[in-house]
Amino acid sequence: MKILISADMEGATGVTWPADVLPGTPQWERCRVLFTSDVNAAAVGFFDGGADEVLINEAHWTMRNLLLEQLDERVQMLTGKHKSLSMVEGVQHGDVDGIAFVGYHTGAGTQGVLAHTYLANSITGVWLNGTRASEGLLNAHVVAEYGVPVVLVTGDDLTCVDAGGYAPAARTVAVKDHVSRYAAVCRTPARTAADIRAAAKEATALAVCHDPVRGGPFTVELEFDADHLAAAATVVPGVAGSGERRVAYSSETMFEGIRTFKAVTTIVSAAMEEQYG
Repeated sequence: MKILISADMEGATGVTWPADVLPGTPQWERCRVLFTSDVNAAAVGFFDGGADEVLINEAHWTMRNLLLEQLDERVQMLTGKHKSLSMVEGVQHGDVDGIAFVGYHTGAGTQGVLAHTYLANSITGVWLNGTRASEGLLNAHVVAEYGVPVVLVTGDDLTCVDAGGYAPAARTVAVKDHVSRYAAVCRTPARTAADIRAAAKEATALAVCHDPVRGGPFTVELEFDADHLAAAATVVPGVAGSGERRVAYSSETMFEGIRTFKAVTTIVSAAMEEQYG
């Protein structure tokens, strides 16, 4: 049995502030340890439950945040950027039985600690076939095309609620309770590590591949906080304006859909101005 862990940072234990997740800051250095603790607890829990392999895919920012030397010696870690499926890289090879979303968060335009979708602020909303979409929802549709179930989700309490919409059978662990976008009631790392490990052990029983789900066609719509960003996004083939500060595109598969999404966010990032967005 092989488990893939998609590891994001905004939903990690103790993280509540942009500097906590911004590479190079003192707070990031501190929170890397907490992030690593969450991910390692999930990995050990999956081994407790009978997994033979655990591959961790770094999914935050530079994708170089976890402390490899603090992980269980049985795991392997995929680190670094420029991966075909970004946050769920590794699921496409046909050998993954279940995936965990560790350190996830809610989507742009919704309540939640450090809520966003891919870009920290410039994207104010994302909709998939008319449903407001978090990174978890988008990635769940990608992995479904490979028959891989989402078996565990960790993050704040609202992230766990969000997971109920795209992975209702998955085990969830709230490591903190939302107060505002930049505040939360946080559990200690000793407690969250124990909770995540126990949930991962239970979640191993859910790691059973099923037939690929072809849910397309998919229409993705994005809303930005400035008109010039929407205009920049239309440089990507197939992406067209759909309303004020909005663009949309359609794809037959979420493999295509998530790659187009990544192209849009890359172009938009390059179009942002430092002061005016």
